[in-house]
Amino acid sequence: MSVRTIAKAKKLKGEITVPGDKSISHRSIMLGAIAQGTTEITNFLTGADCLATIKCFRKMGIDIDCRPSSILVHGKGLYGLTAPDGILDVGNSGTTTRLMSGILAGQDFSCVLNGDDSLNQRPMARIMKPLNSMGAHITSIKDNGCAPLKIEPGHLHSIVYQSPVASAQVKSAILLAGLYGDGETSVTEPALSRNHTELMLQSFGASVSAAMHPDGSATAYVHACDELYGQQIFVPGDISSAAYFIAAGLLVPGSELLVKNVGTNFTRAGFLDVCKAMGADITRVNETFLGGEGRADILVRSSDLKGATIEGDIIPALIDEIPILAVMAAHAEGTTVIKDAAELKVKETNRIATVTENLKAMGCNITPTADGMIIEGGSPLSGARIQSHMDHRIAMAFAIAGLTAKGETVIEDSQYVDVSYPEFFEAVERIRSDT
Repeated sequence: MSVRTIAKAKKLKGEITVPGDKSISHRSIMLGAIAQGTTEITNFLTGADCLATIKCFRKMGIDIDCRPSSILVHGKGLYGLTAPDGILDVGNSGTTTRLMSGILAGQDFSCVLNGDDSLNQRPMARIMKPLNSMGAHITSIKDNGCAPLKIEPGHLHSIVYQSPVASAQVKSAILLAGLYGDGETSVTEPALSRNHTELMLQSFGASVSAAMHPDGSATAYVHACDELYGQQIFVPGDISSAAYFIAAGLLVPGSELLVKNVGTNFTRAGFLDVCKAMGADITRVNETFLGGEGRADILVRSSDLKGATIEGDIIPALIDEIPILAVMAAHAEGTTVIKDAAELKVKETNRIATVTENLKAMGCNITPTADGMIIEGGSPLSGARIQSHMDHRIAMAFAIAGLTAKGETVIEDSQYVDVSYPEFFEAVERIRSDT
């Protein structure tokens, strides 16, 4: 077990360039592997989850060169994967498990996906049900709706699927399986989730479209495909990783930070909208678009925040940022209500429970609810011993809380930041300013 101690910061100054987007990094390896030709990926996130994806595709015969400046994926086409020698170890990565299941459902070999204890408690029936309705043969080996999963060959057909949840992982698994179908596959969600898969499929040559509906629901469509083609991909910085430093710059008095090359895809940028609603002094500069993905530098200055209600269609656009938003809410004047966020219960931890536990330990008045939390802000936080419960986002969110808290904050199992941001604690120390 690794432990980190965080002391209160006087102020924060400087520039931060966060690692590449985790969601886009995963997808670039997967699509590169099933495309013809070479895909070159720049600014790839070398966190534990994305490395698990690389290892899995290497075990299925894909040559992947990890160079200092880029990743080269030598794809073998939609049907070029080969049966792995042994179990495919997905580690702690739900994205690897769910998205790869969509691809593996269309292959002509059997395999088993297995992860660590945490991953093997996360719900997989949400992708098993639609994929099996397409003709896949996916079973939960322990018959509990979780990994390990056994995937056997099946003949896939296209479906029209109404998803009960707005989940990019569920949507992506179905769209990827739809490449192997016999027509047009569609997925309708109650609200639009992140659309990285749709954008990247288009860039690789698939026929993909999307529609928004008057009731706020959204549908993505993909046609069965004969071939994908290797691409050049520059991965923007992960807004989920940037959120910790944006929050730090807002919360520590006298601070000014420039967070560079942040992905600003509108299906992911709900965090920035909520920051503005809470009174944050943040400015987007140097905005550009590449491969359909927006990016910008984010200039952040310390601000007096006020409480807000965070609910509805914006939740899918900031679900991974809710732990750090809760920390911001603890500092804000007034009450913050977070609801419509029951998906928090099926992340690496039940994040409603783990956020509540740790904010209470630091002296915050917080009440958990069935689909979120109510936070009474404005009272100073005190250092505490924080249980990360092996969840990278809990470890990072409460490290930022420690920058404002009286005394010292101790983060247990701090090594789990390696899942998405291996250099996180070093980056925190670089922006401290005692002058």
